[in-house]
Amino acid sequence: MLNPYGNIFVFLIVGFGVVFATMVVVKIIAPHRPNPEKLISYECGERPIGPGWINFNARFYLIAILFIIFDVELILVFPVIANFRDYLLTGNGLLAFIEIFLFIAILFLGLIFAWENKYLEWLWAIRKRLRVDTGVLRIKDVIEEKSGVEEE
Repeated sequence: MLNPYGNIFVFLIVGFGVVFATMVVVKIIAPHRPNPEKLISYECGERPIGPGWINFNARFYLIAILFIIFDVELILVFPVIANFRDYLLTGNGLLAFIEIFLFIAILFLGLIFAWENKYLEWLWAIRKRLRVDTGVLRIKDVIEEKSGVEEE
């Protein structure tokens, strides 16, 4: 009988062996007939226009990270809510409530931090300028002025 670490080692070796074996079998069996149509990037059925490498605004990543954080919050809170009755029956209901409350409070502080630092505002620079100016400007006018496009 192996010790617990030996069992883990055997499991890893068997896992890597299965993955390697399937890759070798696919390489041997699968047909390989490349053509120009297969080698282009998939763009929802449309032919790609322009280069594939473009610069994205960093706000996309920030919004995505904030979404993931608050999405994971829901995933972690749901099992406690689903089993809250069992916690109440065993006498741990108050402890579970306090733990979830602290968890949500910490995430809420993160939301307040993101809100205060204007991470949730998409047009932050334009709105900042609108607040500073004394006159009333439309966002459309500021965007056109910044891009150099003037309506005639």
